[in-house]
Amino acid sequence: MPHDSRPSWEEYFLQIANCVATRSTCLRRKVGAVLVRDKRILTTGYNGAPKNVAHCLDVGCLREKRKVPSGERHELCRGLHAEMNAVIQAAIHGVRIDGSILYCTTMPCSLCAKMLINSGVAEIVAESGYPDSLASELLNEAKVPFRILDEKNKAPAKNCEEPPLAGQ
Repeated sequence: MPHDSRPSWEEYFLQIANCVATRSTCLRRKVGAVLVRDKRILTTGYNGAPKNVAHCLDVGCLREKRKVPSGERHELCRGLHAEMNAVIQAAIHGVRIDGSILYCTTMPCSLCAKMLINSGVAEIVAESGYPDSLASELLNEAKVPFRILDEKNKAPAKNCEEPPLAGQ
């Protein structure tokens, strides 16, 4: 394998987050998250229904049925977000995540941003944006650095005061 084909650590963890996202049971957006400290994976998470609750794949999407726009009314969903599941896995298994970096396929929403701030996550790297400007406001106020990468060439996007909408 030529040296230039070896992914950077950031590319590597984002590739893993994309693999984790394949387990998602969400009909609208498959999201994967990986919490990392010192280049070691602590936990992973993907979006989907809680255990012992029917998956959207099986019963349909509540948000679609109610015509809830992306980035709004996060509570109107059967599923947990990937970031939530990564933090929950850490709690279940007694894994300390303060000081970690979150690699995620999509920028966290405001609910996840608040949880990540209180969990002590030190930085967030996302492949794409999410239409919830409150998330970036909260992260900026809490001084948690975050970056959204350009999907075409994985280069850092310009300063992330407002995350770009997914698909832009």
